[in-house]
Amino acid sequence: MSTTLDFAIQLARQTGSLLLEHYQSTDLHTTVKVDRTAVTNADIAADRQIAIAVQESYPDDILLSEELNPALPGKAEERSARSIWIVDPLDGTTNFSLGLHIWGTLLARLVNGQPDTAVMYFPFIDEIYYAQRGEGAFFNGNRIQVQPPDDERPFSFFGCCSRTFRRYHMSVPYKVRILGSAGYNLCSVARGISLLGFEATPKIWDIAAGWLLISEAGGIIETLDNSQPFPLQSGIDYARRSFPTLAAATLELAARAHQQIVPKQAADKY
Repeated sequence: MSTTLDFAIQLARQTGSLLLEHYQSTDLHTTVKVDRTAVTNADIAADRQIAIAVQESYPDDILLSEELNPALPGKAEERSARSIWIVDPLDGTTNFSLGLHIWGTLLARLVNGQPDTAVMYFPFIDEIYYAQRGEGAFFNGNRIQVQPPDDERPFSFFGCCSRTFRRYHMSVPYKVRILGSAGYNLCSVARGISLLGFEATPKIWDIAAGWLLISEAGGIIETLDNSQPFPLQSGIDYARRSFPTLAAATLELAARAHQQIVPKQAADKY
C-alpha cells in the first residue's frame, strides 16, 4: 500500500469518527443550499478537518471540496504539474440528517489530471472501499470485481438517484434501488451487488473516487452526455456543473443503458 493511499484511508477513518460524533446528535443543524441540496454543520466540520490534514501532509497539492473549496484556485498553467484532491466530506447528507445509515466520506487524488487514489468510507456500517491506479479495487481489505449478468443470480438491481425519474425516461429491466448516496451507488456496482448505476446530477466530488474504483474493479464508468470530467478544466464552477454518470458491470450493459436512459426533453421530440 502506498503512502498516499495509507494517508487517505487514515484520513477517511478519522473523518468518519468526527461525523459519528454529530450523527443523530441534538447539535446537528441542517440548511438548504442554492442547488436545493442539504448541508449540515457536520459537513463543514468534516471538510475543514480534511483540508487541514491535506495541507499539512501535501502542501503543494490543490484541494477541491464540496463545502469550503468548490473552485480551483490559480491559473491552469500553474495547476498543471500539481496533484489535486477532490473531497466530498459527507456524501449522503440527507440520509445523515434523517438518521439513515448510508452516508460517508469520499476522497480522490488526481495525478496528471486523472484519478490515481480513491477512498470511500461509510463509518456507521464500517465499509471502506479503496483503489489505486493499476492496483485493483478493494472492499474492507478484500479485492473486488464487478459481476456480469449471471443466470444463477436472477435478481439484479439498478441503483439511481431520486432525480433520475424526474429527468429521464427509463426502461432499465432491473429492480430499482435509490440509496441516497452517489458514492455508495458506485460502490455497489464495483462490489458486484448491482449491474448498473446511474446518477443524474452528480458533482465532481460525488464521482471522482468512484470513477477510479469502478475502473479498477473492471467495470465501465462514463457520462451519459459524453462530457469529460477529467482532467479538470479552467473556468468551470464545479459547484454548478453536473456530470450525469453511468456505471455498468460490462461494456454491453453500458451500451444498452444509453438506449434505456433517455433525457425526457430529447425523448419527447420523437
